[in-house]
Amino acid sequence: MAEKKYIPRVTDAVLDFKLHTKGAVVIHGPKWVGKTTSARKFAGSVVEFGDNLDQGQNVALANLDIKRILQGETPRLFDEWQEVPALWDVVRYEVDRRNEVGQFILTGSTIKIPKGGEEDMRKHTGTGRFAYVFMRPMSLMESGESTGGVSLKALFDGVEQIAANSDLAVYDIAYLTCRGGWPFATFMEGSYALSQAKDYYDAIVNDDISRVDGKRRDIRITKKLLRSYSRVQAQGASLEMLASDIGEVDSRTVNDYVNALKRLYVVEDAPAWSPNLRSKTAIRSSNTRYFVDPSIAAAALNLDPDALMGDLKYFGFLFETLAMRDLRVYS
Repeated sequence: MAEKKYIPRVTDAVLDFKLHTKGAVVIHGPKWVGKTTSARKFAGSVVEFGDNLDQGQNVALANLDIKRILQGETPRLFDEWQEVPALWDVVRYEVDRRNEVGQFILTGSTIKIPKGGEEDMRKHTGTGRFAYVFMRPMSLMESGESTGGVSLKALFDGVEQIAANSDLAVYDIAYLTCRGGWPFATFMEGSYALSQAKDYYDAIVNDDISRVDGKRRDIRITKKLLRSYSRVQAQGASLEMLASDIGEVDSRTVNDYVNALKRLYVVEDAPAWSPNLRSKTAIRSSNTRYFVDPSIAAAALNLDPDALMGDLKYFGFLFETLAMRDLRVYS
């Protein structure tokens, strides 16, 4: 495995900017994309509520004396803050009291529904106190597989020549599609790197989808939904179509599972759109389905680069998912 060094992220500049504009910054996005690693580059002190030895003690301390846990060098980082939901309002009030920018960084991998339900979420938005940074898996430029020779900014600036050649072979792209942009995987090679997406898939199925809101969900149905979602990557598909593909649930159940995946930042669909800003009619009636990273689809269908090379049409759909991931990072 290659030596682990910090790899600069596109969002670093965004985080630095927003720390100069608001009292607190929330970094949200899927697990394993490097939120904590990036946040530590800017943090003056750190409190972890995630999966580590100090988690239980820190959560207990926060519940006993939550104001005390705010004290520390700024920006003070609260990792996986959603494990202590009361922290949100306390930070919000403290930002008002201090009246200074760059006081806190909060990272989170889920959108948890509070006891009061979604209506309670809307009451405590943190408007004016919090800025937001969404972090996705690494783009090909961040992970070093792309030279960055084509500039998205140049496209909008009207530069005439924006094309560039890539040294990557088609098989290389198939491998990167299956590997995904998970930072830890970039330090590995071959099957070791490919296993990271499979582990991510297993975590979603066996644990995360039920933990996100405390609602126990069927592992078998979750696997079927993820496979169905994988088959319609980069395509318009209604909830009814997904339910029909799964075969034993209705669209309401599918909607519940999909919403849980959205709260985990696993799926990031593109909404139906219209080229006419004033038109009420969308060209497509269904969202275009995308995972936040194409490797999730490959893992759900148990595909490797050789399998993608054997089905170039489906490879094209996953390549579009990869392109959407990178475009979203750059934009």
